[in-house]
Amino acid sequence: MSAGRRLIRAASLVAALGLWQLLTSLDVELWLRFGQFPTVGEVASAFGDRLGTAPYWQDLAYSLRRIVIGFLLAAVLGVAAGTAIARSRWAADLLGPLMEVARPIPAIALVPVAILLLPSNEQGIVFITFTAAFFPVLVSTRHAVRALTPVWEEAVLTMGGGRLRVLSSVVLPGALPGIFGGLSVGIGVAWICVISAEMISGEYGVGYRTWQDYTVVDYPGVFVGMVTIGALGRLTSTAVEFLGRRATAWLPRPPERAPSRAVRRAAAPPTLSSPAPALEKEPVS
Repeated sequence: MSAGRRLIRAASLVAALGLWQLLTSLDVELWLRFGQFPTVGEVASAFGDRLGTAPYWQDLAYSLRRIVIGFLLAAVLGVAAGTAIARSRWAADLLGPLMEVARPIPAIALVPVAILLLPSNEQGIVFITFTAAFFPVLVSTRHAVRALTPVWEEAVLTMGGGRLRVLSSVVLPGALPGIFGGLSVGIGVAWICVISAEMISGEYGVGYRTWQDYTVVDYPGVFVGMVTIGALGRLTSTAVEFLGRRATAWLPRPPERAPSRAVRRAAAPPTLSSPAPALEKEPVS
């Protein structure tokens, strides 16, 4: 990424923080009531205080452990189920209808099921996190596998390769871009649901602490939780995208920089003001 793009991104963030500080410090009440909001300085002071406490890091560790376990389970099982449904008629007939019925159910609506089914709240939160990320991974994997051209598979079979060879050399590598697209969506949905589950039935975690701050009217603490959730989400989604770029390094990448003016001028078709050069005539014998 160029220095100019980094500067623009940093400037947009600084501008948003400046607008927040201005509206809250002036107690603006134009339909939206910014007088109730803490200022950027108050949130920064509360955030600095929280960084020096053990409960903050304990909550951070609980949330990260839940998201990592649930997301890894969803990634493995989602890719396996999506590949099976796309490749096997039996799997499509047995698992397909069940998945399509369960997929529209919001993962956070499964909190009562998790409480009744699993012996502890910790396992219930991991289950909800897994469910949230599982279906995006499954659907993206299924579509990516079905979109592969059969020519590659036929080539491997012609050269004597078996089904495992086709799976490892054609299906999974060819579907990787679609799989990582589902993983990127899944990690974001998983964070939404793990925070919601911690607010409802958790004992520790960033979501639990944010809700506790709200109940005691500690609004700077609420915003500290929100900033922490955003930072964790950004960190994990960046890690997934980085792994995706590493795993699909063989794909052609579009250039980040726009073509220069000279290149655009050379590639542009001739106009009336600049007539095309005359063709050389072949010598007549």
